[in-house]
Amino acid sequence: MKKSLRFGAAVALAATATLTLASCGFGGSSGDSGGDAGGSTTIDLLVPSYSDGTKANWETVIDGFEKANPDIDVKLEVQSWDNLEKVVSTKIQAGEAPDIYNGGPFAGFVGDELLYPVKDVVSDDTYSDFQESFLKNAEVDGTAYALPLIASARALFVNNALLEQAGVEAPTDWDSLLDAATKVSALGGGVAGYGMPLGSEEAQAEAAVWLWGGGGSFGDASEITIDTPENLVGAEQIKKMIDAGATQADPGSTQRSPLMDIFIQGKIGMQVGLPPTVGQIKEGNPDLDYSIVPIPTKDGSPFTLGVMDQLMAFQNDDDKKDAIKKFFDYYYSADVYVPWVQAEGFLPVTKSGAEQLSGEEALKPFLDVLPDAQFYPSTNPKWSAADGAFKSLFGQLQSKPAQDVLTEIQAQVDAG
Repeated sequence: MKKSLRFGAAVALAATATLTLASCGFGGSSGDSGGDAGGSTTIDLLVPSYSDGTKANWETVIDGFEKANPDIDVKLEVQSWDNLEKVVSTKIQAGEAPDIYNGGPFAGFVGDELLYPVKDVVSDDTYSDFQESFLKNAEVDGTAYALPLIASARALFVNNALLEQAGVEAPTDWDSLLDAATKVSALGGGVAGYGMPLGSEEAQAEAAVWLWGGGGSFGDASEITIDTPENLVGAEQIKKMIDAGATQADPGSTQRSPLMDIFIQGKIGMQVGLPPTVGQIKEGNPDLDYSIVPIPTKDGSPFTLGVMDQLMAFQNDDDKKDAIKKFFDYYYSADVYVPWVQAEGFLPVTKSGAEQLSGEEALKPFLDVLPDAQFYPSTNPKWSAADGAFKSLFGQLQSKPAQDVLTEIQAQVDAG
């Protein structure tokens, strides 16, 4: 999850930001003295670096917050993603957990009873402003322990010129997708109707697009379920697309990133992409005639694959709880939160943020599908095994029966 989002930041719409791998250490705009002086409260904030501008972006937020709350100091520490989990683990073991932490996995912290429930550290107005689908993804046993921070979603990129040549319109369901992709492939000249990346780079994402689009799922926090009749529907539809010649050659070993480059070159009719794809098109082929539409599903119902990172608050000192709450409420106010999200190149996870950005033409298709986002069962300890199984086995759909592939993936998950 975190790597997907980090990549999103690196090729965001506004500009291509390079990741900084150097630890910035404790910084902060005015909390460098390192203690509670004069009766003030100090909050330690540990965050990862999404871009070269991450430290400055947080300092802008902190400056505004401290001016509005002169009795609260915020100490900022920025770490690379490569170091982040080791740093937070070391701090926890030393009894020095940050008060606020921006990270990925959090279920282990919940199991150790280290985190505040979200409702304890945000106002009712802030809580109700989160997109429900993202808030639900931050729950463990029905209670949210992490605040959604930033989001990425997926949609279908469509080459308008190729579809027009083939005499078809942008599809909304699997039947129309198969028809359109087959006719685009029939144009010849090295053109493929649908870009189907089943290679190891991100097979789990393409699998989710189809298996979930047919009514399946990968399970939940308690059980990983891959070998199910519901998932078989989507897996068989993938084979149907491949067998009909609706995809590029050799989809089983095709990686997503180089395949999207071919779409950008104008040789693929349709492919699922991310918000940063817009910036890649602008840079690589600004004259490409394309549109962005919702991902077609079996019956046309709305769906997108969502990814998010989150903020969480450690229960270090109840005397700090009110200060943490003030910080969160300030940060998630639209006038503060939206500029931060835009600067880092992501999508907002709040309703007010989505509304404020609704006029951004390039983002609107992604914002529209955010309420229908579905997520990997990342709070399940076996999800990492499932992720690896998809990457190593799912491409075999090209040559093996769909049922056999799902059975093998499930077996590898269970063994792990």
